[in-house]
Amino acid sequence: MKAIFLPLFAALVLALPARAHADTVLTLGHAQSADHPRARASRHFAEAVRTRSGGHLTVEVLGGASFGDDVAMLTALKDGSLDISANSQGPISAYVPEINAFGLPFLFDRPERALRLLDGPLGDQLAQRMADAGFILLGFWDNGIRHFSNSVRPLLKPADFTGLKIRTPADPVTTDIVRALGARPVEIRFAALYQTLQRRAADGQENPLTNFRSAKLQEVQPYLSLTAHKYEITPFVMSLRTWNTLSVADRNIIRAAADEATAQQRAMARRGEEEAQQALVASGIQISRVNRTPFVEATSSVYKKWYASPVGAYVRRVVEAAAE
Repeated sequence: MKAIFLPLFAALVLALPARAHADTVLTLGHAQSADHPRARASRHFAEAVRTRSGGHLTVEVLGGASFGDDVAMLTALKDGSLDISANSQGPISAYVPEINAFGLPFLFDRPERALRLLDGPLGDQLAQRMADAGFILLGFWDNGIRHFSNSVRPLLKPADFTGLKIRTPADPVTTDIVRALGARPVEIRFAALYQTLQRRAADGQENPLTNFRSAKLQEVQPYLSLTAHKYEITPFVMSLRTWNTLSVADRNIIRAAADEATAQQRAMARRGEEEAQQALVASGIQISRVNRTPFVEATSSVYKKWYASPVGAYVRRVVEAAAE
């Protein structure tokens, strides 16, 4: 009886539809709220993957730092416990220091100028460095031009930063800028930023206007200075471990969906900045424009440091290309 049952059981298993074992669920993590362009583009990517694959590939989006902060998500990408992340420039610079070139102070006054370089050979070099570090670049998303805010006084000139504690992300160039301006940098993850500022554990911070508004920082930061001191990328990356498990066809689906989502994210980021500025003006906080010349002079030492770094040659190429 047993000898008859086992072959019959095996035949039944082999007869099951292949799709029951072939479908793949990918996880995508980010640290932003649901209405942020990064979150909306992540959902767009997930839908594009599902549609293009006919449901064979699905993407589960884990937002609001529910999987951990950007640093934790990069670690998870490295070991394969997370598949994809819309991450941040600073944390990934720990693996690819060349990316810091795009965050140098006052290098780009508009995101479009940075994206022009990122969509060319300089971006291709970053993509290769990311692959060497264990990440597949799916797209350079736009995290906007950043500005300073605080709860003590208007920041109109570098001297106004003296004695302030300014929150920074895990970004070495941002830390360099804050120090060059005479303030004390304090690294704090984005998910804890509102509470930190509310408790006055830090006096100020810097972010693009979209992030400022989505985190409701106008409730705890009455002074906003439009310093436009640096640009920042959102690297949209995939775990190399996961990538290596996919078929060529599935990789093509992921690439096509990522291209679609990247175009959507960039457009949403631009609209989001405009909407955020209008909303912040209406909120009643004090918004100041500054003379950037003293700030440029005060942060010139940041360039000297990065020119002298091991990635100095790449940094110079980016700075030269930005001036063209």
